[in-house]
Amino acid sequence: MTMRHVTMPIYRLGCGGGGALTVERALAKVPGVRRVYVNPATEMAYVEYDAERCEPRQFIAAAERVGFEAGVPTTVGSREAS
Repeated sequence: MTMRHVTMPIYRLGCGGGGALTVERALAKVPGVRRVYVNPATEMAYVEYDAERCEPRQFIAAAERVGFEAGVPTTVGSREAS
């Protein structure tokens, strides 16, 4: 299994945190996502996922399904996991 980490901008989250939680839950439902955190202050999502089970374009679609616009994910690391 190849674990990858990406960051992805999420636009217009607002400062209350409710939008961040909504996006976190949507991203967590994507098969293969291991960990996710959305920071409402920086409007960034941090996602750790199994590259053999999903790909970053699915993260954009998940954010859009719950009403938010997402930017292009940027890979920040990867590792082989057992």
